[in-house]
Amino acid sequence: MNKGEGKKKGVTKKRTRIAKKSQTISSSVSKEIIGLSMIGIGLLVTIGIFSVKSGLFGQLLKQVFVGLFGIGGYIVPFGAIILGIFYMQGSFDKFYRLLIYGLSFIFMLVVFFHLLSYGDDTSLSLLSLSYLESASWQNGGYIGAMIARVTLTLLGLYGSYILLVVLYGIWLLLLTQFPIFSWINEQIVNQIELYKHKKKLKVKPKRERKVKTIAQEALPILEEENLEREYQQAQEVAEAPIAFFDGTSQSYEDEDVLQLSKVNSSSEDVLTSVKSTHKMTHDEIVKEQPHISFETEGDVPVYKAPPVSLLKKVATQQDKEASKKSLSNARKLEETLGSFGVEAKVTQIHRGPSVTRYELQPKQGVKVSKIVNLADDIALNLAASNIRIEAPIPGKAAVGIEVANATSEIVYLRDVIDSDRFLAFPSKLAFALGKDIAGKPIIADIGKMPHILIAGATGSGKSVCINTLITSIIYKATPQEVKLIMIDPKVVELSIYNGIPHLLIPVVTDPKKAAGALFWAVNEMTRRYNLFAENNVRDMKGYNEKQELAGDRLPQIVIIIDELADLMMTGAKEVEDAICRLAQMARAAGIHLVIATQRPSVDVITGVIKANIPSRLAFAVSSGTDSRTILDMVGAEKLLGKGDMLFYPVGESKPIRIQGAFISDQEVESIVNTIKTDRVDYEKSVMETLENVAAPASTDDEEADELLEKAVEFAADKEKLSISMLQRYFRIGFNRAARLMDALEARGVVGPDEGSKPRKVL
Repeated sequence: MNKGEGKKKGVTKKRTRIAKKSQTISSSVSKEIIGLSMIGIGLLVTIGIFSVKSGLFGQLLKQVFVGLFGIGGYIVPFGAIILGIFYMQGSFDKFYRLLIYGLSFIFMLVVFFHLLSYGDDTSLSLLSLSYLESASWQNGGYIGAMIARVTLTLLGLYGSYILLVVLYGIWLLLLTQFPIFSWINEQIVNQIELYKHKKKLKVKPKRERKVKTIAQEALPILEEENLEREYQQAQEVAEAPIAFFDGTSQSYEDEDVLQLSKVNSSSEDVLTSVKSTHKMTHDEIVKEQPHISFETEGDVPVYKAPPVSLLKKVATQQDKEASKKSLSNARKLEETLGSFGVEAKVTQIHRGPSVTRYELQPKQGVKVSKIVNLADDIALNLAASNIRIEAPIPGKAAVGIEVANATSEIVYLRDVIDSDRFLAFPSKLAFALGKDIAGKPIIADIGKMPHILIAGATGSGKSVCINTLITSIIYKATPQEVKLIMIDPKVVELSIYNGIPHLLIPVVTDPKKAAGALFWAVNEMTRRYNLFAENNVRDMKGYNEKQELAGDRLPQIVIIIDELADLMMTGAKEVEDAICRLAQMARAAGIHLVIATQRPSVDVITGVIKANIPSRLAFAVSSGTDSRTILDMVGAEKLLGKGDMLFYPVGESKPIRIQGAFISDQEVESIVNTIKTDRVDYEKSVMETLENVAAPASTDDEEADELLEKAVEFAADKEKLSISMLQRYFRIGFNRAARLMDALEARGVVGPDEGSKPRKVL
């Protein structure tokens, strides 16, 4: 009895499998039959329309299609052929998209041609007349006549034309996904600004006409024709197209770039050296810090972005085997979950450069946590090295299961920089990150972050990411718009950029000078806020708009720190304090921080730093603890390395997985050599200020070093401080107290010696 029941069950299972197989085969065959039929009808109608040897059936099809659609009937057969191909391939997204957009276009077309042919005539006789006269190329057919009759009755002739124009505009916007009207508006604004700039070239400022030195008196007076020639040359420079991204045919005109063609005044006053030998205090630096014009003597060459051809480009080929593998994995995924009692269906598959995401829609009543707990079992059944589950996907009623591809594709930086999204990106601080799981280019705005923390283990792609960031700025902004300060304690990573015009000072490799560079940035931030207060503006954008006519624009400054751990080892307190002050206040002043580290531990990325830098970028790390340090959640430990990253910008609920763009050392070298100038004009005033900023004082006495920090805290609550006060409080001798006072002066805590009077606490 048991044997008989077992045999029956075995036969039943076999029949079920055969039935399922036959259903699968019949569904795939039916798709091909329907698709082939559509292609056949399209070909028959095409022959019927364009050939006389089409037979009775071909002529009948021609009469029906052209009678219904008029001139649109000549387009319908080609659309039917393309739809049939998509249907046979199973590309239903493309099928329905083409069907909707194609029919919409044909309906608008036939109505337009009907209005052209018959005007505002709404008589019923036109319906049959439109069908009979459909052989004419200027007819909208029966469907065109019906739709036009409705619009003419409701809106009249001119109203119908307006409706068609509006509908066509909406159709074009939905099809291209490109903001056409915003682009037109931007071009108009650019032309207005260009006209203003040309107008400014014609009139010299009054102060230039009035100033007349002895040396100028000895020069021969310029005649009218010389002045005319000089203006003509300036105008030619202003009107010349600026090569941007592409060195062959594409050219762009940017009013901000054109401002570089102005002849700059002498910067001797800006570069005045500080004669005093004593160490300057914080207040003195802010007060005495000279105005930085960010200009150099003589003629400034027009900045040309390097041609995009310097970047490597590889043609991507569609891998059909990979698509089949993805479909196979989707079936396995459903079967695996079903074997554990979890009913779910794969609704969408997104194949990215290195990861494929399967979007699962669980049946109602299935807990999401149940799917998350099956991560190891899913990885085993899919033979995947690692999987990551995003439950749920933000904005979707689905669970995302991310599986590593068998072969990863490299995302080259050129693919992102040459994309329409990067070219149309409005910010000068555009950052070409890479491509997301769906293969779309991801562009971030450093100005909106406004600071970013980058962390990851060695070899995860952190240094390449910093190179892509710098390259993005080089392609997007001119040296007058964005200035860079690079701090590279490892010496070898960023030194290649020495000599590019965007650098404010040479790449800083000494950790002690790095602390001074951050201290200068704090002072520059304070100076800018004082300027904003004087001009009654709130931020740098408002100040630049107000100073547009005076030509006294402030550039944005990006400070890039390649290895925070080394700086924290040499001067943790000073570095942390400067970073925190900049992170809290520098956004409105146009100063932004990019901090990278390969050691994401709590002693390097402190709680204070994390609290003030909201945007994070995590590469592959070794443990979940490191991932929590960067992102405040696990996930980075499951990344694949080689540019695989989690981008967590401010305002997002969950991090976005991105395959980072790749740029080789040879490409970086080519770009730097293209834009590097023979004469490097660094800001001497900044370098002199850095030299005058005192490094943390050190003494040979270890005990004195320990007391120094306590002395700083003690002085913070006082208005004045004397050596005798230090002696009494710390119970030390006069010599040690005097050394402490000197160290406090060097740090800028107290003012200079005033004889027998106590020193002022700054």
